[in-house]
Amino acid sequence: MYTFGKPTEYPELAPLLGGRVNVKKIRDHWDDILRLTTSIKRGTVPASLILRKLGAYPRQNGLAWGLREVGRIEKTLFTMEWLQSPELRRRVQVGLNKGEAENALKRAVFFNRLGEVRDRSYEDQLYRASGLHLIVAAIVLWNTVYLSRAVDTLRSLGMEISEEYLQHLSPLGWEHITLTGDYVWNLKQRIDFNNLRPLREKIVLLKSSAKNE
Repeated sequence: MYTFGKPTEYPELAPLLGGRVNVKKIRDHWDDILRLTTSIKRGTVPASLILRKLGAYPRQNGLAWGLREVGRIEKTLFTMEWLQSPELRRRVQVGLNKGEAENALKRAVFFNRLGEVRDRSYEDQLYRASGLHLIVAAIVLWNTVYLSRAVDTLRSLGMEISEEYLQHLSPLGWEHITLTGDYVWNLKQRIDFNNLRPLREKIVLLKSSAKNE
């Protein structure tokens, strides 16, 4: 966290303090910060382009300095809320878990060449990254379709499944998917979501037992 006064004025928070906010930098470049914020809100300039330009600027760029000081204020406010709110900490942890699950899936898929990008040209690197995203997206879609079907099947058997619980389901698992082998993309093949593969044995047993009753 960062303070407006001297960090030594808050000895109890010394382990959490990273420095002092330079208010002068914000004041000197406040107009530029407002113009930048307005451009992002109106969609005049995409945020990704602005970040690339700011990253290309030298360290002495005034706008970058001003934004860094504003960011320190925002980070401090978030940290204070995080320390005081157990609910926020739970939501943050859920987001981190999903991010780690996605990274784990990408590492599992990207096994070729020991998971290293060895292409020299930017274009080849982009192709390889795009291929990774495509396969991960296909796995997520596959899991989402079958999770939806499993939920519908359980509900048809009379089980009550709250929407509150469904938000904790994740389509990022891959234990049931064989990742090694040849990837064949048949663009002429038509997908019919009414003719899917059978669900797992437990779901099928539940369905058959319900019919017997």
